[in-house]
Amino acid sequence: MSKHGALRDLAEWAAVWPVIKTLENLPLPVAQLECRVLARVLQVSTPRLARVARRNLALALPGTPEPEREAIVTGVYETLARSLLSFARFPQLSRSTIATWIRYDGFEHFRRAAQKGKGVLFLTAHLGNWELSALAHALYGHPMHIVVRPLDNPYLDRLVARHRSLAGNRIIQKNESPRRILEALAANHAVGMLIDQNASPENGVFVDFFGVKACASTGLVKIALRTGAPVIPGFALWDAGERRYVLRFWPPVEITASNDAEADVRVNTQRMHTVLEQIIRQYPDQWLWIHRRWKSRPPGEPPIYE
Repeated sequence: MSKHGALRDLAEWAAVWPVIKTLENLPLPVAQLECRVLARVLQVSTPRLARVARRNLALALPGTPEPEREAIVTGVYETLARSLLSFARFPQLSRSTIATWIRYDGFEHFRRAAQKGKGVLFLTAHLGNWELSALAHALYGHPMHIVVRPLDNPYLDRLVARHRSLAGNRIIQKNESPRRILEALAANHAVGMLIDQNASPENGVFVDFFGVKACASTGLVKIALRTGAPVIPGFALWDAGERRYVLRFWPPVEITASNDAEADVRVNTQRMHTVLEQIIRQYPDQWLWIHRRWKSRPPGEPPIYE
């Protein structure tokens, strides 16, 4: 259901659709040039988001010189523009062409996890190209389920859903996710879940993330504890040298259980975010710093953002 009214939704769709179709049909070098221009335009035209990124970087990477932090902010917009280009080209991608866009690294971690027969939980985030990672995994022969929150604009939501489903991936809406995720894992399927967004205190726990308390969703951890499904970190990361993405899988995150269910959730959620932080530190310009990740605060703490 629309949150902003039909006219605004149509106006947003009318602005986005021509950009998507243009990027899909232009010669690739021209489309890449357009995306570089688009990245600069977006950075200049969204000063509030850029301020959020600078605030986040000052909190998370205080020892990084300011010019380096500014380069990271610019890199965030370049990452988004590259992701938009690949998303626009999804209808053209196939099993025979996907390798020109992305290759595997660490596939053995997924293969061994799948052999356990309990399904696989992909720990992922708004890092690199999260849309392309799922499409590529499907085109390489491993369709999966992806847990998403519907977009506020229903026209754009339908557009995004069509692209996400092109290679056989199945979408699980967040409001229906527990039951369908359990069914997918019981069938030994893979399920991808984004864990890096701010959660409300009633739906998460506070963890240490870049040295600052952040409220994190506990959904993935609770499902892993319930099912025993291995948790594999996986991200599609841009490699400037290769001029393509690398779909990189890490070894499974250790999930431990005790007689204290509440402590288990807290300990394992922290463990997952420690792993995520380590990976973001390797690719800081590819994470979505423009998100207000530290919005929720522990009781008594002042707000971090304006």
